[in-house]
Amino acid sequence: TDENNPTSFANIHCIPSTAPSPTTAVPYLATKCVDSVHHNEKSTKWFTPWGPNQCHKIRDFEEATVKKIEANNIVFAVHIPGPKIEMSPWFQFMLVVLQFEIAFKMYNQIDDGAVVTIDVGLAYRDDTFSDWTELAHSVEQRKLSCNFTAVKTFENEGRYYDCNLLPFMELGSVAHKYYLINIRLPVSERKKTNVGIGEIKDIRLVSIHQNGGFTKVWFAMKTFLTPSIFIIMVWYWRRITMMTRPPVLLEKVIFALGISMTFINIPVEWFSIGFNWTWMLLFGDIRQGIFYAMLLSFWIIFCGEHLMDHTERNNFSVYWKQVGPIAFGSFCLFIFDMCERGVQLKNPFFSIWASDVGTELAMAFIVVAGICACLYFLFLCFMVFQVFRNISGKRSSLPAMTKARRLHYEGLIFRFKFLMLVTLACAAVTVIFFIISQVNEGHWHWGEHTVQVNSAFFTGMYGMWNLYVFTLMFLYAPSHKRYGDEQCGGGQGSNSGEDLQLTTTVTHVDGLTEIYKMTGKEAQE
Repeated sequence: TDENNPTSFANIHCIPSTAPSPTTAVPYLATKCVDSVHHNEKSTKWFTPWGPNQCHKIRDFEEATVKKIEANNIVFAVHIPGPKIEMSPWFQFMLVVLQFEIAFKMYNQIDDGAVVTIDVGLAYRDDTFSDWTELAHSVEQRKLSCNFTAVKTFENEGRYYDCNLLPFMELGSVAHKYYLINIRLPVSERKKTNVGIGEIKDIRLVSIHQNGGFTKVWFAMKTFLTPSIFIIMVWYWRRITMMTRPPVLLEKVIFALGISMTFINIPVEWFSIGFNWTWMLLFGDIRQGIFYAMLLSFWIIFCGEHLMDHTERNNFSVYWKQVGPIAFGSFCLFIFDMCERGVQLKNPFFSIWASDVGTELAMAFIVVAGICACLYFLFLCFMVFQVFRNISGKRSSLPAMTKARRLHYEGLIFRFKFLMLVTLACAAVTVIFFIISQVNEGHWHWGEHTVQVNSAFFTGMYGMWNLYVFTLMFLYAPSHKRYGDEQCGGGQGSNSGEDLQLTTTVTHVDGLTEIYKMTGKEAQE
């Protein structure tokens, strides 16, 4: 960083920690290269800031003025990564943000609503001697958001504006070793292009990519957890098909949740190491969206099916008022993602944050999504409260049972309450994770505040989801064992024709339903 420049990236640095961040941010200062081709002609040359074929450089724009070099002949070049370093497919993606360093001049101030037109090209190569191959080229516009904290006087000329980070580029894969960015700021008085943007001194970029070490840990987790969930899912469904009755709604939803968990677990990311699959970010968002929708819907149905006072159960249509908004919200998430990452498959320089309308829409989306997530959690807490109140009101039937039966059902109720509390805790952590991930991802677009998220948080969340789904299928799988009064000394008063299955589930044998329907007289009988 430049110690004399107040807008340098002093806040971007590496801090050793036990659980490092999943991503790394690397700052770059663009080199000012001189293009000898006249600005009316098209230059096919790539300008490299260093190396054997490096460009002709100038130190600053004062030198360009002395040498009579026009602004249209200056190319800002950035080589990613730095010397003696290579990029790797293990980095998975590359997000680049931009910041202009603009000096204050009394007769060249930044106009209100100033927009910078950027003519940018991206090239790659996999060795240090071959020619650069163009990957993308575009002419983009970015609105400046700069503040001058000092008083605008002649004495303060030369001081820098405080400019926000601007979205610049996003690649869905890092398949090549070296990348080269060439940026031009074309000036045209007639077309009012790049007029009123102040005196730009330098351009700084920040490249954010996933850490290779975190990628390997992430892949290892997915590779290990995929067969675990798949095996328990097959075992769970086999137990259900062994029953003489058809599966109930809750069992179907648990199985669907297992399928969505398996879908997000499948480590297809391994192929991104050998193939240039730029759509992996979008595919990952779709997989996560499907799992979120299934998980949120499951929690609603899970609580609703255990409200035993409701006469209509075991019917998916009963929950359309709750599941419908979840499906609609998931569809809106998909459309929002396609509007940015879908377009970036063709143009990596496109950003929905580049325009005022897009920024307001994106900010509104993040705020609304966070509010909806909080409201959903409050509604889920209300449903869990109803279930607990329902159970407490029905436990009066337990004392009328035999001791063995009472202990059996009290064990079922205890395990069920514990599972409901675990569900509530899992929901709370999931909502917090969703909000933090949205804020953390948006930080590079709007700047200012960020939330530090380390690898332990991501892997912990992922492990929690898998453990939760595994536990659900294990506890709610139908049992083949039998539990009757004759096993617990029921004697002659016991009814061997009313044997109950010994199982941890409380739905498919209607264990709690039987408790709820019993009166003291019926229990004695």
